[in-house]
Amino acid sequence: MEKAAVNPWTWSSELGYNQGEIVSGHTRTLYCSGQTAMSGDGKPQHPGDMAAQLALSLNNLEAVLSEADMALTNLVRLNVYTTDVDLLFQHYGVLASRLGAAGVAPTTTMLGVTRLAIPVLMVELEGTALA
Repeated sequence: MEKAAVNPWTWSSELGYNQGEIVSGHTRTLYCSGQTAMSGDGKPQHPGDMAAQLALSLNNLEAVLSEADMALTNLVRLNVYTTDVDLLFQHYGVLASRLGAAGVAPTTTMLGVTRLAIPVLMVELEGTALA
């Protein structure tokens, strides 16, 4: 699989994401359901702690990717849903550092929402990965 970033401007890559991705030669596509701060037994974790919820949501996204023999490096799309955009930006480094360490800058959309399916959850990550 080959990926090529499409960035008519440099500001988005400085924030850790690409405006577009051209992908060729892939054989498998994984569409991940939104991953939140849920324990392995389906219990919400870290009420009121955005940084911890974001980190666990990323762990859970990585677990789904791993189960499909993929990793963060395979992400080409990441949708971020949050109940508090301003608070998420205060902890955005949690997300940016993990993606940066993986050497990936997937196309990303962040949306502020009224609430998530479970009211104590504050962030949800939905990804698309190619291999």
